Amino acid sequence: MGRSFRMSDIDWFLLALALAIAIIGVVEIYSTTLHSPLAGQYKKQVYWLILSSVLALVASRLDYHLILEQIPWLYGVSLLLLVGLLVAGRSIAGTRRWLQFGPMSFQVSEIVKLIIILVVAAYFANRRIKAVTWGDLVKLGMIAGIPAILVALEPDLGTALTFVPIVAAGVIFAGIRLQHIAILCLVGILLLPVGWHFLRPYQRERIMTFVHPTQNTQSTSYQVTQTKIAIGSGGFWGKGLGNGTQSRLGFIPVSHADSIFAAFAEEQGFVGTLLVLLLYFALLLRLLDGAQMAPDRAGAFLLIGLAAVLFFQVVVNTGMMIGVLPITGIPLPLMSQGGSSLLFTFLGLGLAMSVRARRYVN
Repeated sequence: MGRSFRMSDIDWFLLALALAIAIIGVVEIYSTTLHSPLAGQYKKQVYWLILSSVLALVASRLDYHLILEQIPWLYGVSLLLLVGLLVAGRSIAGTRRWLQFGPMSFQVSEIVKLIIILVVAAYFANRRIKAVTWGDLVKLGMIAGIPAILVALEPDLGTALTFVPIVAAGVIFAGIRLQHIAILCLVGILLLPVGWHFLRPYQRERIMTFVHPTQNTQSTSYQVTQTKIAIGSGGFWGKGLGNGTQSRLGFIPVSHADSIFAAFAEEQGFVGTLLVLLLYFALLLRLLDGAQMAPDRAGAFLLIGLAAVLFFQVVVNTGMMIGVLPITGIPLPLMSQGGSSLLFTFLGLGLAMSVRARRYVN
């Protein structure tokens, strides 16, 4: 028999890493919005951070197996919510992404992201076949593809793309054959013209801007041009908190949200950005270490999926800011302003702590 669950089993180091990154984000949100109409946004982020931290601790006390047992109806409810948003959701800036609860709004796709992680973990939990089959790929493709299409129709292509690394990490960890990878890559390349046809005009412009970054620097290339200027102007030590001219004067669009990395780099320079990236690296290593120590396959796949999606978001967001990837609207996890994203990340980390806490429990 394994020993009973104790609070000392919680991965406080993992929680501390997440809180450190999130607090840096709150400070940067405060700095970039201080002299703007958005002054005070950091207070909302603080409230979300407190709520998210509490829920993470609650999730860490839950047995993640009990949640995995509820996956069928959780998945069904998530699909109903996504369909409901498209049919009767409130349109904000031409998109239907948020459910309104009084003064608070909640982005459904963020919690769906966590459910997809749980779905993949539950799928491979008791599977004993050594290699992933075409049947597995088709099933997982449909399971993740249906909500991804619904999210893309909101439209929110960035969040829809985050479902890809979750499934990819799952099948790689489960043992996909190289010929399967090669065929999938070939099919993906062949389907690119089809995907281009379904993109919205502004999404096509973002891709063309990435291909030709020096054209239309005052229109379609404006955001990436300004973010690169901000990052470069930060130099080694940065300009100091509150002294970032690119963000303070409004040259960087949404400097408190998707472009927070560029604003932070301008104020804190190479040293500050290196520190933040090292914190992310430590967080990811801790999740992978937890996967190795997981008491079963379900827990291991849960942590692998969470690490994969966080890694994907960090790489894509920072890549957008320095111009090596096209703009997709993917926030920087834990740092970017946004309650739903913060809540998803901390809930996922809470479940990760639940897995690690039960590493001695049979």
